[in-house]
Amino acid sequence: MVKDLLRAGYKVVILDNLSTGHRELLPGGIFFKGNLGDGKLLDRIFSEYQISAVMHFAAYSLVGDSMQDPIAYYRNSIAGTIELLAGMVRHNVKHFIFSSSAAVYGEPVEIPIKEDHPCNPTNPYGATKVAVEQLLNDCDYAYGLKSVSLRYFNAAGADESGEIGELHEPETHLIPLVLKAASGERKNIKIFGTDYPTYDGTCIRDYIHVSDLAQAHLLALEALLSGKESSVYNLGNSKGYSVREVIELSGKITGKTIRTVEVERRPGDPAELIAGSDKIREELGWKPGYEDLETIITTAWNWHTAGRPFC
Repeated sequence: MVKDLLRAGYKVVILDNLSTGHRELLPGGIFFKGNLGDGKLLDRIFSEYQISAVMHFAAYSLVGDSMQDPIAYYRNSIAGTIELLAGMVRHNVKHFIFSSSAAVYGEPVEIPIKEDHPCNPTNPYGATKVAVEQLLNDCDYAYGLKSVSLRYFNAAGADESGEIGELHEPETHLIPLVLKAASGERKNIKIFGTDYPTYDGTCIRDYIHVSDLAQAHLLALEALLSGKESSVYNLGNSKGYSVREVIELSGKITGKTIRTVEVERRPGDPAELIAGSDKIREELGWKPGYEDLETIITTAWNWHTAGRPFC
């Protein structure tokens, strides 16, 4: 996101506690190490720089982890966001872009999922996203703070340049885990649940390239700065792939044999999540550049094999 903002001519200030991030991957911008719940630090940043908009990416994001430690998720994702929004209100910053999630929907009642689908999350991670979206609605009414919530489906891939990619510790996302198994960094890949009501028994997900996510944020920023009202958009390619399909395609791309181990379901995992993304395409002109899963996996593989360390 920082790379695309700088390329578009924006000046960028980054606040990150680096609990999961990597300072060396930042391509530029002004960097502060700290927490979004630190009101004094927020006041300093908002006072020193003429901030026009805030993009909020900071949250815990593991479904299984949220089931085991919900208090941590509510404290970080809701309490932290409250402090960030309070800082914006104190300094009259009126534009906010929020990284939401398809987890707000829970088990879908229809596929593809559209933005007016009922929000009924099946895990605390999704519940925190719903809570923040409601908070943003209230902040719009009370303070005139305009926002765009972007409901990600499964973010994947790496920057096409090979300079930026997924680097998590521990890694939990399917595609990098599969690629680790392909490279020999892992002995196998676990398939969590093979008895879902899907065509091959494994979960189906809609994968969206990280660069397409960044472009959607840029379009949302430009819309807000031009006076657009608050809104919510899905971000996905509107096509689902099963866990088995991801593993098989990764084997084809890498030319490696990928061993699998079948284990029981993880609590809180819906069987199928596929985005209906017509709204953002029509209203903001969003056009994904990496809709093909083979391309998404290839960019991730190039990142992981370009001398970058595996976590």
